[in-house]
Amino acid sequence: MKRDDAVARAKILKALANPTRLMMVDELSRGDRCVSDLRFLARVDPSVISRHLAQLKTAGIVIERRAGMRVIHHLECPCILQALDCTLGVMQSDAVRKSRLATVATRKA
Repeated sequence: MKRDDAVARAKILKALANPTRLMMVDELSRGDRCVSDLRFLARVDPSVISRHLAQLKTAGIVIERRAGMRVIHHLECPCILQALDCTLGVMQSDAVRKSRLATVATRKA
């Protein structure tokens, strides 16, 4: 992998490296949302949601469009959900590994 590609990918992963932003991406996978829709998801101030959306937009994950007075946010690259699914696989694999280690440790005790 070239350095420029690694830097660009790291920027995307950094934008996802926050529980609130992950929840927002998950919610946007179900359809377009405005800030007030997303606010209830994380139970935070709209300005906090706007800052999180700005990071997701900068990374190219989310785009926005105007609908009258509202700004609607859209998941630009739904394929990002495959990466999130992969993290679930890593979590499950790690849980299995830890369970095996705990079993071995119990047998030795």
